[in-house]
Amino acid sequence: MNTSDVNITLIALGCSKNLVDAECMISILKDNGYQVVNDIDDSDVVIINTCGFIESAKKEAIDTILECADHKDGNGRLKYIVVTGCLSQRYPDEIISEMPEVDAVVGTAHYQDICKVIEELYGRDNRTEAVRFVSASGSLEHLNVNKAVSTDSFAWVKIGEGCLHRCAFCAIPLIRGSFKSRKMEDIIAEVKVLASKGYKEIDLAAQDTTNYGVDLYKKRMTAELIHEISKIDGIELIRVMYGYIDGITDELINEVAGNPKAAHYFDIPIQHGCDRILKAMNRSDTEEKISSRLAMIREKIPDAVIRTTVMVGFPGETEEDFGKLKENLAKWQFDRLGCFVFSPEEGTKAYDMPDQVPEDIKLRRYEEIYELQRGISREKTKKRIGEETIVTIDSISEDGIFYRGRSYGEAPEDDPVIFVLVPDNEYKELDIGGRYKVRIVDSSDYDMTGVLI
Repeated sequence: MNTSDVNITLIALGCSKNLVDAECMISILKDNGYQVVNDIDDSDVVIINTCGFIESAKKEAIDTILECADHKDGNGRLKYIVVTGCLSQRYPDEIISEMPEVDAVVGTAHYQDICKVIEELYGRDNRTEAVRFVSASGSLEHLNVNKAVSTDSFAWVKIGEGCLHRCAFCAIPLIRGSFKSRKMEDIIAEVKVLASKGYKEIDLAAQDTTNYGVDLYKKRMTAELIHEISKIDGIELIRVMYGYIDGITDELINEVAGNPKAAHYFDIPIQHGCDRILKAMNRSDTEEKISSRLAMIREKIPDAVIRTTVMVGFPGETEEDFGKLKENLAKWQFDRLGCFVFSPEEGTKAYDMPDQVPEDIKLRRYEEIYELQRGISREKTKKRIGEETIVTIDSISEDGIFYRGRSYGEAPEDDPVIFVLVPDNEYKELDIGGRYKVRIVDSSDYDMTGVLI
């Protein structure tokens, strides 16, 4: 097999951590001579990097596999379907037995082996069974490559793999293993390469970024990591995603407050606002801890933007528990909020807990949370009218009138956007990834509009 004759399409599903894994696989493939293309019709192999966190993610992955299988059934070029990532790690036997369209399954410890998988597929005289590369979950080996960044205006940097927490509802430790930190020198080396390519915004990702270092250096090192990255020429903004309340230490808050390159942004998935449910979830958070840390952040960083994620419908959640969640969300006033409906996941403690909440009640509570947050967000964005801020340009709006961008207070993909207008009398084209001073002049429930200064 001549690798230069093999065209491969890679489809990345799920979260930012999954996207980084996909970017690393693309680099590994290219470094070994394979041609990576966007169109499945031009592909010999399609790789689907899947999410398997909740039911909706599993459905998306299965639907994508079946859509790709349609390209194998005709007279097209596609020969092989390779399924990688969380779904493969969690359900390898089921994929192999129930989806004969799939030619290989690759777990989360084997991203670095993707070329071996392709070679094995092409080395067989005929198919007997699917190629299987699945073992103990989680690996850092594939991360230390000059990855093929798929984003234009910022770059994700993965600083760890797996999770130390054992939340009752979460399958991530089953899929990704316990938390493993990357060596700081490897992260710094990656960011230096990204800076040399012109990336100015670095977004740090892990299942819990605030646990960075606890395994490798025997202490939390997120603050020191931010400090070291900020020394790199060309980097202008460092954003930390996916932190936990118990990891939002005084040291981290002080680093963010005092480092001009650190985004005044905290992403803290609290999951609930009622102590009884937090305990049932096997969370270490409490109402008091959450209140205390939020107060500390806002005292030291008055312009901090804080995002959270909550879950409704956890087994045993009563109307009183849900009311407590709403009461505290109204008090805590998060700038950004995402809400999940509880999904019972095989292998988790919550899967067969008693007192499962009916679906219609879950959905009603979900809608109530977003209605509450809509009002909070409306007031938050309104207060930013008149503010002058630096905005990173992500894209051009579909109507071609505005640029779409983000300030320090908007993380990519999950958060609202700032629509940027360039005045006619001083019109100039803005660069994607460029950072420009903008005055906020209008706002809606979530998004804002600004004018280039």
